Amino acid sequence: MRIAIVALFLIISIAVFLFLTNKDNSPEAMAQKIVDAAIQAHGSDKLNKSVVKLDFRDRSYRATRDGGRYIYERMLEDSVGMTHDSLSNDGFTRRINGALIDVTAEKADSYSNSVNSVIYFALLPYFLNDPAAIKTYLGEANIKGAPYNKIKVTFQQEGGGKDFQDQFIYWFHKDRNTLDYLAYNYETDGGGSRFRVAYNVREVNGIRFADYINMKPQEKSNLDVETFDELYNQDKLIEVSRIDSENVEVKLR
Repeated sequence: MRIAIVALFLIISIAVFLFLTNKDNSPEAMAQKIVDAAIQAHGSDKLNKSVVKLDFRDRSYRATRDGGRYIYERMLEDSVGMTHDSLSNDGFTRRINGALIDVTAEKADSYSNSVNSVIYFALLPYFLNDPAAIKTYLGEANIKGAPYNKIKVTFQQEGGGKDFQDQFIYWFHKDRNTLDYLAYNYETDGGGSRFRVAYNVREVNGIRFADYINMKPQEKSNLDVETFDELYNQDKLIEVSRIDSENVEVKLR
């Protein structure tokens, strides 16, 4: 009787071990481990309580985060005066020369997406652990002779924003855990897809920032972002623009 109980215990233990092992090696679990390692490598965990300032295309941005609370701001001074956009947990506001301006819901969405997009890309990979992000490990890849882990990120509709249907691919260096390449497709403004190559990498107050060479396929039919690493290796992508963040400052709180 005692032998039978011991044998049953061993069988159950092995089954539990195999279940946990398979679960830990699932595409979702693998993706989570890689993203967590990247956030540590970039110092992005420090952004939970921080103020980040940067300039992008003649506009100044400020991202203030305090745990789950955030305020993203954009400032532009032109012939009209000072335009100050603010996006927070409480919604969007626009002020011109200090006066609150009424904007339509459609314009508020457009302005919000524009402000959020700049902050999102500038602070990557910080946002990849948002609750709405669905991460899947796609396996290993080789880009220009270097080894990478390839992650796909999609978003749940609830909490995923207006463009939750967009798809992102991220390539993290296997040894450094750094985000060196990313690709995404989008449906706004007629839709399209892009591949970004990190360059001008630098650290500001212990946090890694990078600018990006923004590229697209030579052939319009090549829109599968999961294959963009192969197209890049084959020199079948062309430069569209540069995504440069200037005058980056970080204050940790």
